[in-house]
Amino acid sequence: MKECSDLCDLKSCFLCKLCLPEWLPALAVKKRNFEVKKGESLFTEGDAVTGIYFVYTGNFKVHKRWDKEKELIIRFATSGDIVGHMGLGEKLFYPVSATALQPSVVCFLEMDFFDTTLKVNANLTYELMKFFANELQNSHRSMRNLAHMSVKARIAQAFVSLGAQFGLDKNGVIDVEMSRQDISSFAGTTYETLFKVLNEFAKLKVLTIAGRKIQVLDESQLLEIIANDNV
Repeated sequence: MKECSDLCDLKSCFLCKLCLPEWLPALAVKKRNFEVKKGESLFTEGDAVTGIYFVYTGNFKVHKRWDKEKELIIRFATSGDIVGHMGLGEKLFYPVSATALQPSVVCFLEMDFFDTTLKVNANLTYELMKFFANELQNSHRSMRNLAHMSVKARIAQAFVSLGAQFGLDKNGVIDVEMSRQDISSFAGTTYETLFKVLNEFAKLKVLTIAGRKIQVLDESQLLEIIANDNV
């Protein structure tokens, strides 16, 4: 990760859109921009918190160790999203890792300045509180799915969620490139199990994967698999 020239327009990200106009000049002075290579980490689980990141361009996976050799992808962060906020609190260590899925650019604020920003900008603080509440709900939903949904339904849910977040082109291709290993980590299963389910989906003409491109052929079948699992 290397520092780069100022690319932020002070308009696009979660932070800039919610700060007072009078506070933007201070942001312009204090923020730093970094280029992050594909596969490079912003921070790693257990690292001391240094600040907060906002995604300007690109995509990141936010993940946590699940086992000695496994990880669980908690969510994906895209342009405009905040990353590193889970390090806020009394124990200033990141409880998760964040890794770039493609070449990306982030804005970075040191923690002291971010604390001041929250105190000055009430709207930002309020929206961040709602964001935390939504994340908590999503976390509870994910834990419930891991405990109660079948593997096949979890994989179907993973593809529906990816399509909803990143969008699909006219051919049904999800607008993000992702490895099978990352898909299995997002669905909370093993690579081997994912491979078997993907073969089944391909035979049913539900979806296909070519390289890192995911093409959804029949989303209604994915939704039906999820619905039938919840009966």
